[in-house]
Amino acid sequence: MLTGSCLCGAVRYEIRGEPLVMYVCHCGTCRKATGTAFATNLLVRSDDFAVVAGADRLAAFESSPDKRRHFCGGCGSPIYSRADATTDVVSVRAGTLDTPPAQRPSMHTWVRDKAPWWEIRDDVPQLPEGLG
Repeated sequence: MLTGSCLCGAVRYEIRGEPLVMYVCHCGTCRKATGTAFATNLLVRSDDFAVVAGADRLAAFESSPDKRRHFCGGCGSPIYSRADATTDVVSVRAGTLDTPPAQRPSMHTWVRDKAPWWEIRDDVPQLPEGLG
C-alpha cells in the first residue's frame, strides 16, 4: 500500500492496489496546476484510492470540460484529478506520496506541449499527446 498527504498534512490518502502506470505529463494545464515543467502522476483504479483524512479540506477545480483537479483548500497541494469520461481511474500526483513507489515513469505524455525551456533527457518513450 502507498500513502500520501498534502503539504500541511490535513489531507491523507491511501493507494490500496498496484498503480496501473506512472507517467510524466507535459501539458500546459499540468504545468499551470503544479507550477513546474511537468507533473508526475500515478494512474490508479478509483476503487484502490481512498482519502482517509481531510476529505472536507479538499477543493476541486474544473480545469477542462468534465475534468476536476482536487487539491487541499488549506495549503493548495494538488492531490488527484478525475475525468467524467474515466471515472474508474484517478490520476494521483506522485509528488504527494509519503511512501516511495516501486514504479518509475514509463512514458512522457503531451510532449508536443512541453515547456520550451525543458529538455527531456531520459530514454522513456515520449507521446505527442495523452494516454488516449
